[in-house]
Amino acid sequence: MSRSRHAKDMDKNTRYFHNIASARRRNNWIDALVINGRRVRIQARIKIAIIDFYKDLYHQERSPKVSLREGLVEKIDEQDAGALEVMPPAEEIQEAVWDCESSKAPGCDGYNMNFIKRCWDEIGIEFTAVVMGFFQTSKLPADSNITWVALAPKFIGAEEIKDLRPISMVGCV
Repeated sequence: MSRSRHAKDMDKNTRYFHNIASARRRNNWIDALVINGRRVRIQARIKIAIIDFYKDLYHQERSPKVSLREGLVEKIDEQDAGALEVMPPAEEIQEAVWDCESSKAPGCDGYNMNFIKRCWDEIGIEFTAVVMGFFQTSKLPADSNITWVALAPKFIGAEEIKDLRPISMVGCV
């Protein structure tokens, strides 16, 4: 009976839906963490500790040096190397968008590739301009590659940073 009600009422704007959403928010809220053996409740300190934890965990030993001209040009002929630097036509950019998987998880902006494809008539010109701008300047807009990280407790009552699961939401242009 409860499963039936859950399936029927979960997506409606009802008191039941809001109770479920509020309970989930309470369960996922990080109100205190044990950091260096001490229980911390100050949100600013928790935030700093989490950032430091993941910076230490995912730090890069050294940056790899990648040079298109030095490494790749020796492996392909000059004509193919030159073709890599040619401005793509708008049709090729649209083809590349259509080759992307439509139903992957949305980014931090809430949109997945299906949105971009369906709204191509409205946003296609601007999207194409951003891609062509990259080919002209070799730079992407600062906000085009943002990743938001949300932390979800692995279990109820998580007390340490290692008890939290990072979930990343990658943005797009």
